[in-house]
Amino acid sequence: MKIITWNINSVRMRIPLLQRLVHLYNPDIIALQETKVEDRLFPVTECINLGYKYITYSGQKSYNGVAILSRISFESTFVINLYNGEKRHIAINIGELSIHNFYVPAGGDIPNANVNIKFKHKLCYVDFMNAWFLNNKSKKDKIILLGDLNIAPLESDVWSSYQLRNVVSYTDIERKKLMHNITSFDWIDAVRFFSGKHEKLYSWWSYRNVDWSKFDRGRRLDHIWISHPLESKIKSCIIIKDARGWDMPSDHVPVMLEIET
Repeated sequence: MKIITWNINSVRMRIPLLQRLVHLYNPDIIALQETKVEDRLFPVTECINLGYKYITYSGQKSYNGVAILSRISFESTFVINLYNGEKRHIAINIGELSIHNFYVPAGGDIPNANVNIKFKHKLCYVDFMNAWFLNNKSKKDKIILLGDLNIAPLESDVWSSYQLRNVVSYTDIERKKLMHNITSFDWIDAVRFFSGKHEKLYSWWSYRNVDWSKFDRGRRLDHIWISHPLESKIKSCIIIKDARGWDMPSDHVPVMLEIET
């Protein structure tokens, strides 16, 4: 089974890129973030035409929004309204497997929760995520948590740990909270499971970078975590870096997990 997570940055605008992704990688399941579309306008027909008959989404106009496209039927779908009713989570159950798709708030520009309500909101959201799994799930369950988590937890997840140490997405408090999530529930970081902790890996490059590939000033903000019962099933997990160079790209690139079913 191939599962892709991608902050697509407007699903309707980037249908051609979605088509290209499917043609090149043929995923069974695609989890999208920042779809930026109300539910009544979601491009269902286009997704079905790509071979994804089973679709669930939770969106709002212009902002946020998450969706899961699947070629495999799922028994149920649900949404966790973790904070402020924003459309930032959706999940599906396929047999014993549950897949949770998250879009964590970016947090604004000022890394101070006392003066920046967006940053405070982000920190609270990460705490709520952790509490929900601890209170509602078991570490023995088969779970995949994926999405744009908007935090780069390791030094090797950013192009310069020195220059970004006080930049939102790489502050000490964000990194500490995200790592606490991982250790509290014993999540396995699927990308790092194969690459180790020291290889520089990124999934996001700012639109402000004139030549993103030349300077390679990226951050790894998009993640796939798995619970321990799935550890023996992992076949690969890759970041599809080339997608940043496609026409009219998202500033994020897809991350793909392959597991045995």
